[in-house]
Amino acid sequence: MEPLTQPPNIFERINQWIQESIMIKLGSIGFLILILLIPSSWIQNLIEERQQRSDEVMQEVTDKWSGSQTLTGPVLVIPYKKQEIIDRGKEGIEIHEHIEKAFFLPEDLNIVGDVKPETRHRGIFDVVVYESGLQVKSEFQQPDFKSLSIPEEMVQWNDAYMIFGITDLRGINDNPIFLVGGKAFNTEPSNSLPIGSRGYEKESSSATSETSATYASKGIITKLHWESKDSFKKDVSIKLNLKGSKQLDFVPAGKTTNVKITSAWSNPSFVGEFLPDTSEISAKGFSASWKVLHFNRPLSQQWKGDEQTLGGSEFGMKLLLPVDQYQKSMRTSKYGVLIILLTFVSLFLVEITQKIRIHPFQYILIGAALIIYYSLLLSFSEHLGYNVSYAISSIATVILIGLYSTTFLRTRKLIFIFSSLLIVFYTFIFVIILQQDFSLLLGSIGLFLIVGMIMYFSRKIHWYKESESSRHN
Repeated sequence: MEPLTQPPNIFERINQWIQESIMIKLGSIGFLILILLIPSSWIQNLIEERQQRSDEVMQEVTDKWSGSQTLTGPVLVIPYKKQEIIDRGKEGIEIHEHIEKAFFLPEDLNIVGDVKPETRHRGIFDVVVYESGLQVKSEFQQPDFKSLSIPEEMVQWNDAYMIFGITDLRGINDNPIFLVGGKAFNTEPSNSLPIGSRGYEKESSSATSETSATYASKGIITKLHWESKDSFKKDVSIKLNLKGSKQLDFVPAGKTTNVKITSAWSNPSFVGEFLPDTSEISAKGFSASWKVLHFNRPLSQQWKGDEQTLGGSEFGMKLLLPVDQYQKSMRTSKYGVLIILLTFVSLFLVEITQKIRIHPFQYILIGAALIIYYSLLLSFSEHLGYNVSYAISSIATVILIGLYSTTFLRTRKLIFIFSSLLIVFYTFIFVIILQQDFSLLLGSIGLFLIVGMIMYFSRKIHWYKESESSRHN
């Protein structure tokens, strides 16, 4: 007589159904992906923190060297007396005089400069600074006070002076050579020139009103000591050796402004309101030329008082560091969820088609390796650059996950296919990062093909049949 077999316990049936249910498996994988979003956000915060540290180091170096420079002028300033008549009735009429200023811009302004870049190192961070030699030549017209409604007898020619705006006076290497009519004049620094520009307002946090912004400029000033209008000289020449960092801008002060800049830096960015008319960039450096007419800028040739500030039309160039590993690392980390999702879907399909059981804890370990990958990428990129670091981190992660997959994948063929898929995923993301202009197009096409492949490999899975058989068992 055969021994009686006891039917399975109800709890054993439930446990077996939970283990074999496809929907439960999908739900648990989805839950794991949501959990892994938390450390993924930590990685992005870490990248932002390192980038902030890099910016702080850059600011520390520029504070000791010299900041970005914006050059304005030269501008001719001629004071004049303005009378104010006050009628006091029976007491009579009082006449008050006070000094106002009239401003005149040059007809032609030509600037030629050579920028010599230098990369400074602070720990693992790089900062680009520069030294420049600038030759400024300009030509003024005889001031027309009649058009400004200023009587000639009120003009104070003896107090006339010339100003040239420079954002950061610490950048002046040698005493500027200031020639007016071929004669050399002494110059003095000033922190309150009666002109303003957008660049200066950025430097001054106290410029909360139009008036305060007008007097927020720094630069050099030279007194002309003209005795009368016959002493007027139209030719002005300035030779300047100037240090700065990151950026060099110019205000188109001339009715016709021509600027030509050359440099040994091979990675410039042209910024501001005007792009160069001509530019050449090679591995040995770059050259760029601008021509700005008075039709192109929102500036008058002459004005009085605070009717105008010299802002809103700056242009120039920025010296970019060749590698911005933080920006690329941040862009890469944003695809972290996609990599985890594709990896888990691939494992799930292998699990279903090959009748292999993969424990949720094994999914967690693989997800952890995919997250730590971004920490590896960030730390290596600060020393080796982004491209090399991407290759090292990707290969290390694929080898780690491939070796671990030998514990649950049955054949070498499956291990090879799974590792190859990871390589394809990381290569796909790398191509998207490099091709910034076509990243959306390539990403959309790539995801479309990946979804198509998932559909193809899952076409023979009978989802409801699996569920039915698990119930009968």
